[in-house]
Amino acid sequence: MNGKDFAAKVGISTRQLVNWEGRGESIKPHPNNQAALDTMLSTSTADAQWRFAQLLTEQAAVGHDERTEELLRRDPRTIRHPVDGKIMVLIEEGIYLSGPEDASIWVDTYRIDVYPTTNLDYEQFIRATGHRPPQHWTGQRCPSALHDHPVVWVTWHDADAYARWAGKALPTVSQWEKAARGPKGRAYPWGSDPTAAKCNTAESGIGGTTPVTRYQSGVSPYGVFDLCGNAWEWCSTPGTDGPGRYQLKGSAFSSPFERAAPALENAANSTMKDNDTGFRCIAAAP
Repeated sequence: MNGKDFAAKVGISTRQLVNWEGRGESIKPHPNNQAALDTMLSTSTADAQWRFAQLLTEQAAVGHDERTEELLRRDPRTIRHPVDGKIMVLIEEGIYLSGPEDASIWVDTYRIDVYPTTNLDYEQFIRATGHRPPQHWTGQRCPSALHDHPVVWVTWHDADAYARWAGKALPTVSQWEKAARGPKGRAYPWGSDPTAAKCNTAESGIGGTTPVTRYQSGVSPYGVFDLCGNAWEWCSTPGTDGPGRYQLKGSAFSSPFERAAPALENAANSTMKDNDTGFRCIAAAP
């Protein structure tokens, strides 16, 4: 569509659109505009979504991701982990509302990865340890088009091995849920409204993972991305439905939005691996 039609669909003036185009990546849209852009992207054609994902992948592969560097400069709670280089944010101790019943739970201070473990992150681990690669890779290398997508086809044991290599751990369900819901117990990372356009679930129609930085309007109160949708995330907490099972959080591109609420429970056998299951890590904080 032309610029005038595009501006009208987003709900901005053509003058504002020209300003966006002129300022490029330095633009930070108002949350309502960002939500409109996310919705347009999620309902666009598969070809358009692929071009968008490819552009982000190419930018991230240049050598350093400016958005990551900006996050480190802007938020004093963030650090770069010394082993895997992941950006982590501090979650301070305190009570949060847990589970469907909103039970008050105390959680000590910790750090959590801002983004899920990506294929490129996991490639570092593979090269350092000789651990087996995921089945959708070619040899020891991750597909270039998926560098900044969450790694999938990993078992709980694979995820735990990565965490131990990095000097980290998989989060407990309490740590994961607090990072998603914040200290006031939001229903979703972004608030109480069930807005499917803020995450990659089945309703998006994408049918696969997306770059971990994509859904900027869906971040949690702590600035943590992809805590709803994209890929289920392994936790260190055992499942309650039998031995050898561990809990999963967050839902995935293959799941309906109704499964994305961080308070909901899910579990799987520790040897399960699928195209919609990944993880992120936590670390102790001073």
